[in-house]
Amino acid sequence: MLKHFVLNLNPNAKFDWERCTLQNPITGEQPTIAGLVAQLVGEQPGSYLVAVNLEVTVLEQVPIEPVRSLSRRAIERSIEPTINSSEELANPVTAETLAEIAA
Repeated sequence: MLKHFVLNLNPNAKFDWERCTLQNPITGEQPTIAGLVAQLVGEQPGSYLVAVNLEVTVLEQVPIEPVRSLSRRAIERSIEPTINSSEELANPVTAETLAEIAA
């Protein structure tokens, strides 16, 4: 049985289970080796002693892009237009001000 999958290796993934994934390129399903072997034995109930010959041929490799983090200055520049004056920083919006705006 010949199957094609997309293997994703991402050492920077947030969760352990996302660091190494195998996906069907069409359906996006993530098969298990046990599930594939079960298909091959006809999914008949019982216990099986099986030999599995796994051959991998890389057809194409696309490197992942490195994770970039924003510098503090870049973040400050992105929020500068939303601040009208230094007075706003010194005087945060109070509940009373919000009530006046809503009225």
